[in-house]
Amino acid sequence: MSKGSTDSVQVGLSSGSRSDQDKSSVSTAKSSTRGGLASVARLVKLGRCKKVVVVAGAGISTASGIPDFRTPGTGLYANLEKYNIPYPEAVFNIDYFTNDPQPFFSLAKALYPGSHRPNYIHYFIRMLHHKGLLLRMYTQNIDGLEKLCGIPDDKLVEAHGSFATASCHLCYTAYPAVDAKHAIMNDNVPICTFCAATVKPDVVFFGEDLPQKYFLHTKDFPKADLLVIMGTSLQIEPFASLVNTVRSTVPRLLLNRYAVGPFERVPLRRGDHMELGDLEDTVRRFAEMLGWSVEIEDLMRSQETLSISPLISEPTPKRAASSSSEETDSETDSKSSA
Repeated sequence: MSKGSTDSVQVGLSSGSRSDQDKSSVSTAKSSTRGGLASVARLVKLGRCKKVVVVAGAGISTASGIPDFRTPGTGLYANLEKYNIPYPEAVFNIDYFTNDPQPFFSLAKALYPGSHRPNYIHYFIRMLHHKGLLLRMYTQNIDGLEKLCGIPDDKLVEAHGSFATASCHLCYTAYPAVDAKHAIMNDNVPICTFCAATVKPDVVFFGEDLPQKYFLHTKDFPKADLLVIMGTSLQIEPFASLVNTVRSTVPRLLLNRYAVGPFERVPLRRGDHMELGDLEDTVRRFAEMLGWSVEIEDLMRSQETLSISPLISEPTPKRAASSSSEETDSETDSKSSA
């Protein structure tokens, strides 16, 4: 299965670009679902939701300072105008990358893990895991913030890949991720040592296969007893259709700026709830209803005081023989993959 061609790898549409009619429908939908957040919080507190699946997109990372793709003037696509690409999504098209990798590498410099920190939304999802409720998180994001906040790898499916590893786009020979980052951040093109083709981070492009881990959804979604959808436009296939694969009796909660996918239909399916508006504010209210606010704040403080290495760290100088020989997890992962 390959990704669809309707949108970018990590989608974040500007809420300011919607028409007055869209805004009106949002207002109507918001008033019609008042109390939906409280209803789902009540189910969780009653112990009715013990296998929660989270589906997330770029909207969960904007509070961390990562811009969306499409906002005029400030979106990531706006920074690519100087390259005269035929259409914005071409930057994530594998055939276009083969001919001209520079637009993607320019975008990658802004997205590489290390310069942004997880926000309250990420830690809310981490708290779901801490409470033993998170069955799995499926994310479209390639920023690595889910791992950085402490969501375990076995609970996370990065459906569109990540920067944690790199390989040749032609022969798929593994390439040290640290070296790939160093080249790209210095405006150089990393070259495969085997076939001399261009190396890229293992981010899934249009026209490429999804990672094998993605197919855990065939087991996870039938098991889920609550589906939480947040910060996504639900436009990229096959990812977007995942939300329709839970059992019809399973409650689905959309936390977003506007209605998307099956939540645009009126009336909503029985058991569907949505809360529209600023995502971080909504998640904070949800946490208050669940009684988790203090725990999440404590978790954020404790996690941020730890010395957390980026997913891909810069090479470190060799230490003296008497010092510790420990490596960061990211360095170990890079060497293992190579």
